Amino acid sequence: MAQSAQLNASILKKVAMALSGIFLITFLALHVTLNFISVISENVFNEASHFMGYNPLIQYVMQPVLAFGVIFHFVMGFVLTAQNTAARPIAYAKYNGAANASWSSRNMIISGLVILAFLGLHFYDFWFPEVNYKYIVGNAPDATRYYGELVHKFHDPIRTGLYCISFVLLGFHLWHGFASSLQSMGMHNKYSRFLSKVGYGFAVIVPALFIIIALFHHFNN
Repeated sequence: MAQSAQLNASILKKVAMALSGIFLITFLALHVTLNFISVISENVFNEASHFMGYNPLIQYVMQPVLAFGVIFHFVMGFVLTAQNTAARPIAYAKYNGAANASWSSRNMIISGLVILAFLGLHFYDFWFPEVNYKYIVGNAPDATRYYGELVHKFHDPIRTGLYCISFVLLGFHLWHGFASSLQSMGMHNKYSRFLSKVGYGFAVIVPALFIIIALFHHFNN
């Protein structure tokens, strides 16, 4: 009975991890769409960013939910990693990881830690200045400032390089994470193969778009 309860708890943790991952994937799709507008139109990007920055629903409901989702996803990732390690306390005498799993699946914790560090840099670059501008200094709303603030961050080649490396590792993380989420939720039907292909495409296209945005603003401004 205890073993069965432990198994059920483990399954619930994996499902919760999968659901939080899918939630964050949805956010990434919205985030890359908004940021890619900056490559197409400065004015439209400013308008969209201003709407997002001062919309009460987004600022006081969706943003806290997003923050909780990010924290929950990373905490659950560490918990499941520790749980899996504890379940196999004795290392195999001979283990060829590459023969049993892809690099992305074997190094999810590494790519996750890099992404976590990147989020710290991203908050430092954009979220903290935004909080300072609106709530600490109390500046009046300026719908024309967002494009300039974005471009300024990509003048530095080192920062741009760090962003690009982080986006590559985000791609590896998504490559395994999307398929793992489907598996955790028991999606083994006629649509699962199609959804897996969609996930692999997402893992390539979204990080690539983020890299294009960073390089575009670095070399064109």
